Amino acid sequence: MSISVHELSRWYGTQKAVNSISFEANKGEILGFLGPNGAGKTTTMKMLTCFLPPTAGSASVCGHDIRENPMQIRKCIGYLPEHNPLYPDMYIKESLQFTAQLHQLGKNSTQRIEEMIELTGLQREQHKQIGQLSKGYRQRVGLAQAMIHNPDVLILDEPTSGLDPNQIAEIRQVIKQLGEEKTVILSTHIMQEVQALCDRVIIINKGNIVANDTTAAIQQYATEQTNIIVEFAEKVNLELLQQIPGEGIDRMEAFGSNQWHIFVSGSQDIRANIFNFAVQNNLTLLTLQQEKSNLEDVFRLLTQTEPSKS
Repeated sequence: MSISVHELSRWYGTQKAVNSISFEANKGEILGFLGPNGAGKTTTMKMLTCFLPPTAGSASVCGHDIRENPMQIRKCIGYLPEHNPLYPDMYIKESLQFTAQLHQLGKNSTQRIEEMIELTGLQREQHKQIGQLSKGYRQRVGLAQAMIHNPDVLILDEPTSGLDPNQIAEIRQVIKQLGEEKTVILSTHIMQEVQALCDRVIIINKGNIVANDTTAAIQQYATEQTNIIVEFAEKVNLELLQQIPGEGIDRMEAFGSNQWHIFVSGSQDIRANIFNFAVQNNLTLLTLQQEKSNLEDVFRLLTQTEPSKS
């Protein structure tokens, strides 16, 4: 396997940024690494890329221990951080040549630069300075730099952040192509991206892994909960809404002034109860819609729940 993590931890004083997590990632797999801001995603990726030492636990990348062989790991890993570090005064080819020299590609550098320019769709912009590029093209340059030494493992932190829909589709296609022969860890907040790209998903919350399964299995879990969308003409408070009868109501969340989402576990259909509740309280129903929960709902449910203590 390309990546193996065993009880890895990182503490800042008494704060556990990453709390004894374990997982594996294999070649030919795109692993979605999800979590809210501050959950420990970036800290984990910095430890795997040897930018940050762990407090406890162990991890190996391509068979190399992150404590003992950091230089070997850097040779077999490509990393695109969330805030893409680029030299704006450099031209694209100049920047890629600089990166190729750092990786000591030697005679292969020219061919490899051309391959990366084609793969990331930089042909039209290749003679420009990086400071003249849009954010989308800067992301492509960062991706090209991460891949120029043909690493076995790619770690991508929010690779499509701030891109327009066309750019997102193009970058996703590149990542999908790379995932056929490499190990890719993809950190993102975009659930559609996870569904489109990832074979497996890890969800981390407050430093703890709260889910680790195939994308299909997590989506199957999502079918165990139903989301009822209710909108009234009048303003309704939570105290009144909690009088709706029915088993399995997990929680109620307000969206706007008069719209509510009611999350129900199990198979019970409570729409008739909601209708009767509206009639009894002289409320006007504008919307009463039932839909199965999706991956975004599962993410919110798992990351709003306090993780178990280790």
